[in-house]
Amino acid sequence: MASEEAVIATNDDAAQCKRYAVEKGYWVDPYISLMISKGTAHHAPEINRGYYARITSIRILLEKFIRLTNRKCQVVNLGAGYDTTFWKLKDAHLTPEKFVEIDFAPVTSRKCHHIKSKRPLLDKITNEDEDIMLSQSDLHSANYHIVGANLVDLAELDKKLQQSGIDRSIPTVFISECVLVYIEANKSAKLIKWISDNFPTAFFINYEQVNMGDRFGQVMIDNLKTRDCYLYGVSACDSLQSQMQRFTSNGWRDADALEMNKVYNCLPQSEIKRIEKLELMDERELMEQLFSHYCLVWAYKDVNNIGLEEIDLSQS
Repeated sequence: MASEEAVIATNDDAAQCKRYAVEKGYWVDPYISLMISKGTAHHAPEINRGYYARITSIRILLEKFIRLTNRKCQVVNLGAGYDTTFWKLKDAHLTPEKFVEIDFAPVTSRKCHHIKSKRPLLDKITNEDEDIMLSQSDLHSANYHIVGANLVDLAELDKKLQQSGIDRSIPTVFISECVLVYIEANKSAKLIKWISDNFPTAFFINYEQVNMGDRFGQVMIDNLKTRDCYLYGVSACDSLQSQMQRFTSNGWRDADALEMNKVYNCLPQSEIKRIEKLELMDERELMEQLFSHYCLVWAYKDVNNIGLEEIDLSQS
């Protein structure tokens, strides 16, 4: 697995990028500024549009899952970092029965500190009838949980999910944003299979690199190496087919995948027109090249046939 410190640094970078894009007006998130301090770096328009497409497409799939289950479901965010999805779902009255975030203990410790020290974050997770249990790296409330764990340690993961009160019998969606790529492919396959073996009704949303065998992909890999950050799981990112196969060969009924160029074109076009007015872009080809090296993958297994195969990016 990639060095813990280097992977944690990528979380900080991603959070800074999201805050920057929010401040530029790409989407509304009143909580990201409470999680991460304002950075000094300027981010190019193609980066901001990429984060917009990433955040928006994941939100569409997640909200469709929650609505399909009438909120009688669970969300497990793998490598959640400083993600603010729980608070935004709360504002939208789409809170699931359980929302669990998992990351390295140094990340969850800092997030717990942010939450307990900032009322807008803390107030959203408090319940008059229940106390919040807080340790250095874990937080447990009525329906929101943060736990520190290493995703390759399945025994530890199992223990932490049990401590969070996860019910394996109800529909559960797992979210992963550029997380599995830092784990050796055989170990991420074991994680994917473990989830499939333990959750009969499950949905998995994975945002990650793709088409990494060309020159652009190699430059991306080399740039991360200079930061002591190695993409040990990049073999699964060879193509859309390999991205889907990692699920279908490990117990999932079916999977779909789209390059981010196609995802971008699936998003509400009124919103696309709005965000494209926020910043001028000199070379659209650079954005399209970048987008061709990221993808959105979703997989499902649906023992009770509740309709998970119907979830996609369509606007119906």
